[in-house]
Amino acid sequence: MLKRMRGFTLIELLIVVAIIGILAALLIPNALTAIQKAKQKSTMKDLTTISTAIADYITDHGTAPTQDGTYDASAVFYDGLSPFYVKVLPITDQWGTGFNAWCGTAADGNYGASGAGTDDFIISSYARDKIIEGFTFDPNNPESGLFLVDAMSDFNLDLVMWNGSWIRAPRTAAASGT
Repeated sequence: MLKRMRGFTLIELLIVVAIIGILAALLIPNALTAIQKAKQKSTMKDLTTISTAIADYITDHGTAPTQDGTYDASAVFYDGLSPFYVKVLPITDQWGTGFNAWCGTAADGNYGASGAGTDDFIISSYARDKIIEGFTFDPNNPESGLFLVDAMSDFNLDLVMWNGSWIRAPRTAAASGT
């Protein structure tokens, strides 16, 4: 007698496919959020590095280096900071958009800055959507620029440092009380 080999039935295959689909539906959004959060944190680290380099430059020279907007490796700003104040000055954020730096009086008018002096500076990233958000800093309510990351659209919010302090960034868990 020949023994007949039995394969999977259509119902068994459909159940396996349904289980895989449910797992994918649960895991993919969490994975996408984790990827964006990692990009956001890495960009924030780069902004802190740039800000520290500018602060060190100001300590040595008394004024901020000249810069008004996006820079590249051929900019005087880049040459002034790298390699002495930072080995490699970050040029683009984790989403591939160039960082923006406004130093000295060029900082005036950006993100609500007014009366900027020669030792003031603003560093920013336009974040995931690569579009300026239009945020204006309120010096009377400095915490108004901090936000919670609750949805994917929150990764589109600009990241901004003014003179080394965050004026537009995600709120930390400790600060939010969660």
